[in-house]
Amino acid sequence: MSDKIQFEMELEIKSSTAILFNMISTPSGLSEWFADDVNIKKDLFTFIWDGSEESAFLLSKKKGESVKFQWEDDRDDDLKTFFEIVIKVDDMTRDVALIITDFAEEDEIEEAKLLWTNQVDSLKKTLGC
Repeated sequence: MSDKIQFEMELEIKSSTAILFNMISTPSGLSEWFADDVNIKKDLFTFIWDGSEESAFLLSKKKGESVKFQWEDDRDDDLKTFFEIVIKVDDMTRDVALIITDFAEEDEIEEAKLLWTNQVDSLKKTLGC
């Protein structure tokens, strides 16, 4: 297996930071846009899509600011990968954006970026923005 490469995206979203943090940090919020269903047991989130499951450990959560996860398979393979969602507020304009940091194989980065763009578009529709 080749090494995964880190990439970052910034996607603008018109929402309050409190609502946005709930949508990125809770099973109920994540199940509205990120996965069909989300279950949690301690710090292990299980994401369900079309009957398939992927689990990720919650590595960190900063109230109102960010969440950081690591896929269970990546942890089992001793990879230093993660995916992080950070809420960024521009000091001057007060515009809100999500900063997404993730890892993918070199030949899958564009596909991963498209997936994140589609997921955030789904979040925007859920929020009505």
